[in-house]
Amino acid sequence: MANTQDFTAVMKDMMGAFPVDTKGMEEQFKTQTALTEKMSAVTLDAAGKSSELSAKWAQETLGKLQALTTAKAEPADYAKSVTDFASASAEAASEHMAAFAEIAKKVQTETLELLMAAGKDMSEDMSTVAKKATADVTAAAKKATTAAK
Repeated sequence: MANTQDFTAVMKDMMGAFPVDTKGMEEQFKTQTALTEKMSAVTLDAAGKSSELSAKWAQETLGKLQALTTAKAEPADYAKSVTDFASASAEAASEHMAAFAEIAKKVQTETLELLMAAGKDMSEDMSTVAKKATADVTAAAKKATTAAK
């Protein structure tokens, strides 16, 4: 039977010939984690503001329902209280939806700023890594060419 060749040593030598810049990888990781941290802060801030706004809206609605559910002396007073509740609820909905839109607009603006900054940082990091890798590969190729002669 034919024995298969063990490529472990060959692969080890081949991978050793291609230098890997772990510092560049670490910088990319740090840049990515910094972006993730900032994006999480934006998200959590927006979630907090949204939940505060929702709670405020719910409290206001419950307060208006209190007035709606009180006993009235005249039947016409019930119709008036329902109309007042509907009118106040529509006005509150408009105000609160505008506030939600402001939160969303702020998130969009902050996200865009973060992504633009991260793109610039990553581009600089990649450029640095690429230059170093090019220099390392060129040096390795020259060394291999010199050794082959």
